[in-house]
Amino acid sequence: MKKVLRFSKYVVLCAVLSSAVILSGLYPLLTKGINLGIDFKPGLVEDIRVAPAAIELSYDGSASVAVEVNPSNVSLIVSGAGAENTTAVYPFTEYRTAGDLATAMSAIAGVTAKAVNGTVPSAGLFANSAVSTVLSSSVYRLFYSDGTQLASVDEVRDALAGLSDVSVKEVGSGAAAVYQIRIGDDGDEAAGSSNMQLAVATALDEAFGHDTVAVIKTDYIGAQFSDSLVFQSILLVAAALFLIWVYATIRFKWDFALASVVAIIHDALIILVFITWSQMEFNTVTLAAILTIIGYGINDTVVVLDRIRENMRKVNVKNFMDIVDLSQSDCFGRTIITTSTTLLAVISLFVFTSGSIKDFALALIVGMVSSAYSTVMITSAFLKVTRRNWKPSDEMKAVPAVKADIVSFPSGEEV
Repeated sequence: MKKVLRFSKYVVLCAVLSSAVILSGLYPLLTKGINLGIDFKPGLVEDIRVAPAAIELSYDGSASVAVEVNPSNVSLIVSGAGAENTTAVYPFTEYRTAGDLATAMSAIAGVTAKAVNGTVPSAGLFANSAVSTVLSSSVYRLFYSDGTQLASVDEVRDALAGLSDVSVKEVGSGAAAVYQIRIGDDGDEAAGSSNMQLAVATALDEAFGHDTVAVIKTDYIGAQFSDSLVFQSILLVAAALFLIWVYATIRFKWDFALASVVAIIHDALIILVFITWSQMEFNTVTLAAILTIIGYGINDTVVVLDRIRENMRKVNVKNFMDIVDLSQSDCFGRTIITTSTTLLAVISLFVFTSGSIKDFALALIVGMVSSAYSTVMITSAFLKVTRRNWKPSDEMKAVPAVKADIVSFPSGEEV
């Protein structure tokens, strides 16, 4: 005797709930919009930090001296005329303070290294990526975080208020805060990237001083490439859904195929709703998460549909939803175990990584939970509509090979 959970009793409620959640995404979509990454929105994205300088470097000589800042050391690369090609490496474990580091770098002929604050730890020093790493008579600065927040996100916004189509987002908090500046580009200017970087640098220097602003990262994408990427992304998702529908149609009936496609579209929309509410950056990594969930979701859905088709030939019942409940109950344990074990790996990614990989893992977590839910409830809800007039055909084996007692979910008590 098999114990069967009455999932069909709640499919209408779940369909209404899913519709409400998906429609709720319209509010942030209309008020805030999707936080498009640089891949999909033409323009400039700069990550900056406002911090004091720890070391000031300059060079007066005929050779070429370049600075390379790494997580564990600082290197000076000497090359060119009048000098031997050498690389001096200064590990932070050996030169623990900015003063020790400055003293060691000054030993290279022509290099002047001044410790603005010699007591700060050398580990954690960072440079301004917008400035050439080749030393000259101009001052090259290494910055540090002293635990004091020199600027707030509102002050950065005020400093850039004179620029058009600009937005500022704070990543992190306190002295470790990074300010992500985004400026849209309409493509009218050929030198749009250079002009925008210069405008941002000028505005920030005037507000905070040229010796306290460090550009951590700069990305730029043109309008034509952005439009092409958006179109290709939409085409990619549509092609994936179409091919899945073709595969499911060949393997099952038309309504089974549509049920599988509706379930994975539901999962993709749930991820998009989460992205709009959380304002997570939507970029190619997020798109990869959506495509991953589409592939992941169809696997479990196909297993359930295959079990429904098998039970249609084995179980002698008049109500089609009894077959669906029996099939879902047969596969319910597999669905939960598969989702749980996969989530363990994805949650580890979310906990122990950062940046775009962390966002990728978070989108996968939402998608996997939604996929388990839609496999059980959304697929059943769709089939309840398409098979409402279903009757056992002569082709089905009217042999009660399986006797199933239908019980109410979630109690699971036999009746």
